[in-house]
Amino acid sequence: MKLLIDNLDGGGPRDYTPAVDAAQAPRVLRRKNRPSELRFSLLADTPDFIVPANGARITLGRTNGTDVFTGYIAKNPVFEYLGWQERGPLYRYRVVAISDEFLLDRKTVPDRHPFVARSAGDALRQLTADLLPGVFDTAGVQDVEALGWYVCERQKSWTEHAAEIGLRARAVYRTAGGKLTFAPIGQTVHVLDESDPSFSPEALNFASMGRQLNDVIVLGRTEPQAHVKDYFVGDGLSLKFFLSQQPFSRNRRVLLDEEYRGGSLDQTRWTASGPPGVITVHDGTLEVVGGTGIDGQTSVVFVESVELGGALSLQHGQITFTGASNGLLGGLYAGDVSTANCVAGFRITPAASSCNIQAIVNGIATGAVLTTRLTHRYALTTRIYASEIYRNGQGFHSSVHPGGNGRGGGAISASTRIVLEVHDIDPNNPGSMIAPSIVLYDGVLAAAPGFCAYALVNAANMHATIAFTRIIREVDAEVRSALSGEAFRTCLAGSLSEGNECRVTSEPALQFFPAYVPAANEQIVVRYRGYGQANARVTDPADIASRTRAGDDGIRAGVLAIKSPPPRTSAECENAALAVLDDSVRGGWSGEYSCWSDFLPAADVHPGDALEVNAPSRAAVFQAVVQEVDIQLSDLSTEHSLYKLTFADDVAAPCGFEFEPAGSAANRLLDDPPANAGDFLADLTAAEVTQVASTTITIDAGVAPPAGGGIEVRWSDAGWGQENDRNLVGRFVTRVFAVPRLGRVQSYFLRQYNAAAKYSRYSAALYVDFPL
Repeated sequence: MKLLIDNLDGGGPRDYTPAVDAAQAPRVLRRKNRPSELRFSLLADTPDFIVPANGARITLGRTNGTDVFTGYIAKNPVFEYLGWQERGPLYRYRVVAISDEFLLDRKTVPDRHPFVARSAGDALRQLTADLLPGVFDTAGVQDVEALGWYVCERQKSWTEHAAEIGLRARAVYRTAGGKLTFAPIGQTVHVLDESDPSFSPEALNFASMGRQLNDVIVLGRTEPQAHVKDYFVGDGLSLKFFLSQQPFSRNRRVLLDEEYRGGSLDQTRWTASGPPGVITVHDGTLEVVGGTGIDGQTSVVFVESVELGGALSLQHGQITFTGASNGLLGGLYAGDVSTANCVAGFRITPAASSCNIQAIVNGIATGAVLTTRLTHRYALTTRIYASEIYRNGQGFHSSVHPGGNGRGGGAISASTRIVLEVHDIDPNNPGSMIAPSIVLYDGVLAAAPGFCAYALVNAANMHATIAFTRIIREVDAEVRSALSGEAFRTCLAGSLSEGNECRVTSEPALQFFPAYVPAANEQIVVRYRGYGQANARVTDPADIASRTRAGDDGIRAGVLAIKSPPPRTSAECENAALAVLDDSVRGGWSGEYSCWSDFLPAADVHPGDALEVNAPSRAAVFQAVVQEVDIQLSDLSTEHSLYKLTFADDVAAPCGFEFEPAGSAANRLLDDPPANAGDFLADLTAAEVTQVASTTITIDAGVAPPAGGGIEVRWSDAGWGQENDRNLVGRFVTRVFAVPRLGRVQSYFLRQYNAAAKYSRYSAALYVDFPL
């Protein structure tokens, strides 16, 4: 082997192999999803010895061209004086080097929008390119697994993010020789068989983990639960209406705030295409002048997809048109940026020297046309209200569901209301700042995609300046109202200065602005999701039965709180519990194996490799994952090294989970019956109140009851099941039915059930606050 050190002083790599202290053999420690480390000592007994510099490049390689370690000296070598020798004073320098990610960890992660609808490998490639563009070869980075949403926290290093991404995808990264690889854990398999002539029985030590689980409760995060609809009626005076529950998304959160500072677009946010000089940034504005005339060729596209879930507001900015224009602004696209793929946006067409603005939905211009004025500014906003908060499920992994084949994940369908509005601002009329916005489109897309590309500009021939762009996660509440005898319309919620009529406060309450006080007998409906803690209990009945003995019911129970990947809903808690049960019913194994490099099961072994252990004489036949590889480089000249492999399976050292203390939140769950996704019927998301009288309320459940089942209605969201009549309003076998009304304010909770006594997972909560 050769130890080459480049002190980055212009002298190139120098061979330090003769100076290596043989009495203290160099050591390489490789760890799963963590930087590798090389420790060695050098003896300096000649005047021309050059002390390795902090940050110097190190390569330790075999004569066949493969590298055992590449990296950088992480700190100044430790000096030690050993005395006077024949050739003068003798010094020892102890050196510590860190693998190639040392370069990345010295950088601060840029302030960027979370990765959305990207693969794990793509997120890792992008993060690497953000920090050191073009430095690392990422051809060996595999996609592995889809990530619905990943936040790049700036206080974390590249290594911490790489480890977290690897955990969520059950994958392992490695850096060597300026190359970054990323692959599913266990993709490379080594066999350790006691019948192999090179096997060393005395060098194998392992232990069986005693904890086995077949009854698992998993606790997750706060989740959206009840499908709530609150019904109010205006009296011509009241501005505030108190909600029956706290909405799941109760705080407004800005996801993107772009002010177009500097002289160019921020490449961590935007990708621009088109002829030079058409798209420019200066004086806090984005300016578009011209285009190729071809749809999609001149564009400004957000680097991440937009998730059409919950309540979302896309403020495309205040636009000033400087001439007749042709193209699309603020477009959401299901695929490539083109008019045909536009799910929702604003179509801009020439109107003499001005422009026409019209809504475009599913590739077709629709609705009213607004003609612009050259002196006015136009704030374009797209509002999204989806029936589901999340549009992609979180996947969970085990040894039998590895990276790329996890439990769960996949698209979540939702109906989505789209509202396209324009706020017309006349700089010479201050009153226009608080004038109501003009709604160009207000409709529901039954099958809207979960994720869309967002192109702020798609210019065939555009002449405009854009002052800012924001993406805001709004309070998860859709407000609609209708005057007596008229159709319902969406009430715009937000700040008064943005042309809105009301806002949802943290009380929780719906607060109208004085200029928009609801008229007498005006009906108001607020739709949102309630909240609660995600949890699930799952069992393995076959394993329980196999362990049942006299005095032992066979249950091996546990309560787990999962920190990462985060189970956001009860359905995801179920998938996480199933992934845990994949491995935990078998118990666990961990251990070590030491041998010389000549007797390794392969030319080299790395953390994340799978190790098939076949030792039937010890009743041990299992597969584990290599966690660490400790290499003592005992003889550099003959390249003989002593390897110690530390391994564990997914019970002893989970490769797809990070747990945290469960706390007291599980106390009420211990007696809950086990459940999984197949035990639930669809929620009654379309249930609504259709008529309110003084003594009765008519409800439309939205669907016909299941055969042999019905619609169960209760006064409170508890006690579900046909054995409990304590808070029961009634069970109905028709879609439309009447229930008693006992007061001005009344709440009803609905779930459907079938002949097998399966119920909806979450209730439809209907709340009425009408005068008697």
